[in-house]
Amino acid sequence: MVATPAYHPPWWYRGKHLQTLWGPLVRRLRKPALRRERIETPDGDFLDLDWLAGREPGAPLVVVLHGLEGSARSHYVVGLLRGLEEVGWRGLVVHFRSCGGEVNRSRRLYHSGDTEDLEFMVGLLLARDPQAPLGLVGISLGGNVLLKWLGELGERIPASVAAAVAISTPFNLAACAAVLDRGLNRRLYTANFLSTMKAKLDQKAHLYRDFLDLPAARRAKTFAEYDRLVTAPLNGFADERDYWTRSSSAQFLPGIRRPTLLINALNDPFIPASALPRAAVAASRWLEADFVEQGGHVGFLEGFGGRHSWAENRALAFLRCHLPAAIC
Repeated sequence: MVATPAYHPPWWYRGKHLQTLWGPLVRRLRKPALRRERIETPDGDFLDLDWLAGREPGAPLVVVLHGLEGSARSHYVVGLLRGLEEVGWRGLVVHFRSCGGEVNRSRRLYHSGDTEDLEFMVGLLLARDPQAPLGLVGISLGGNVLLKWLGELGERIPASVAAAVAISTPFNLAACAAVLDRGLNRRLYTANFLSTMKAKLDQKAHLYRDFLDLPAARRAKTFAEYDRLVTAPLNGFADERDYWTRSSSAQFLPGIRRPTLLINALNDPFIPASALPRAAVAASRWLEADFVEQGGHVGFLEGFGGRHSWAENRALAFLRCHLPAAIC
């Protein structure tokens, strides 16, 4: 079902770029107390997890997957964790490799279609606490990873996984790269993302010297160039288009078998409105979509000073309706 909910941004909070940039540049929230845990992965690497401190065992657990180059410090993650504090639920931020503050050991990095670490983490969580209701929230790249994983598993999804929410998901990676790699978007957003991604390459240059063309990767000015030079060879894709095609979450939506809410803005500067999967939502009883006119990319802020987020509140309300022992 594609819903038409009422999201009305404040009068001053207008335009796709302001709605996208206000959160990371201006929004300031009290950061909740977190407990860091490092998990060793089967391939000899590690994942850094940040848990909400002081939560009661057995309460519903919500796993948060951040966006490209994000972390537990990202404004939208802090907002979600504060919301979980208020309802008394447990919260966990899974950092993609090299996003927890320290670069990972292996040559491997994360990417938009890598669901292996999510599969490993969910299995670990369920082994520790098999009865706890589990919800998941993915933002931007994290939303793509989450939806792809849900669709890949389909009917095999663990019973404890009750519901999921994906916010500002790039359902079609090729379409998103096309708009991010040109004009103002390239200068405002792509250059910033690539600068931190290249810095991580430099920190592990000794692992890549005989495998990647590092000088060319350092000169990359677009996602197309970076994904061709780095993401594709590191992960066994033929080229950037093979990576985008095989990793885009839109094609996996028909396989999802848990209640899942999709939140996107039609004015998202990263994601063309034409790439939103309206047909897949209409054909599935498991999918619900809030495709709203305004909000930018992971924006959707409201209230005085834009401190609160309509999307974060909507996500938590959806999970409250679907997680066992929760109240809708």
